[in-house]
Amino acid sequence: MGLPVVHFEIHGEDSKAISVFYSSVFEWTINANNPLNYGLVDTDAEGKGIGGGICHSNMAPAVLIYIQVDDPQLYLDKVEAAGGQTVLPVTEIPGAVTMAIFEDPAGNRIGLVKA
Repeated sequence: MGLPVVHFEIHGEDSKAISVFYSSVFEWTINANNPLNYGLVDTDAEGKGIGGGICHSNMAPAVLIYIQVDDPQLYLDKVEAAGGQTVLPVTEIPGAVTMAIFEDPAGNRIGLVKA
């Protein structure tokens, strides 16, 4: 069985402006009232689709998907063996998430999130 995509991120230079854009166009609820100023996206789609985030980062502009895995380092090792490279090593944000980001051979950046 394959591994699920569980989260998306939209990176922009001005996360507030991009949050207003997506909220107004797609009627998403975006809450950035947290210590990281990370816009948590609730698509309000009644159980359809996945949630995500909108943020400012040094990767902007970019869209990332996050794949749920049990061992992010194991998958980073597999990525590198297959020709990809690690962009962000396994990182834990206490109380929130353990994650990593890699780049595939075509240059796409993809996130891993620990189950």
